Amino acid sequence: MPDFMIWSLAFVLGALIGSFLNVCIYRWPAEESVIRPRSHCAGCGSTVLWYDNIPIVSWIILRGKCRRCGSPISVQYPVIELATALVWTAAAIRFGLSVQAIHAAIFLTLLLGIAMTDAREMVIPDQFSLGGAVIGLGLAAIPGGFPITDALIGAAASYAMLWILKWGAEKAFHKPALGVGDIHMMLMIGAFLGVSGAILTVFLGSLLGLVIGVPIMLRRNRLRAMGTYLPLGTFLAMGAAIAHAWGPQITDWYITRVLGIG
Repeated sequence: MPDFMIWSLAFVLGALIGSFLNVCIYRWPAEESVIRPRSHCAGCGSTVLWYDNIPIVSWIILRGKCRRCGSPISVQYPVIELATALVWTAAAIRFGLSVQAIHAAIFLTLLLGIAMTDAREMVIPDQFSLGGAVIGLGLAAIPGGFPITDALIGAAASYAMLWILKWGAEKAFHKPALGVGDIHMMLMIGAFLGVSGAILTVFLGSLLGLVIGVPIMLRRNRLRAMGTYLPLGTFLAMGAAIAHAWGPQITDWYITRVLGIG
């Protein structure tokens, strides 16, 4: 099969998955079913017909409004659909038809879902984190993909590492630190990236939260309103995406340039 056909199929598949991801982002934090009821307008409650539910295309045709009542449809829908489509296309371009491509596409899709739910609701649904960990371990069991041993050790070590960090921070600052959702998320990340990838994720996520998250929250005067908590899962997702794409290069640079080893 020609490459452009593989990439086109990956784009379409990613857009369809992105459409379902939108449903998960909106419903899982509210503990609602993603099966029933069918997609409906938030304004008039009318069921969205199939031809108005085509990823990306329908939103453009409808100009971001419900066909029946004219209520606005959030731009999040086409943005998430397009982002997921691009993720799956990029995985196909980088890895071709392979287990690695599926591994990368699913992992980055899960990170996108987590980043959005944590940013919107300060919640990381277990369906993304624990369910994602099961998927990661399952993919690692397939020959030709990420080694199952690395996945198992990575998941266990990441889970233990975050619990230790939580315990230490609570002892030091005498207040709750790290949500269980963040710990479950790191279990999933360890299953996909292994120990070194998980450690790099924590470092990058913390750095991004400090450099990007804190100034944004201060500017919006939201630190007090949110109890001084940041949506750490959003920044861990960003860090994990970077670690997935450039982890070995970053690690090598740090060892050779910063530590001066090798």
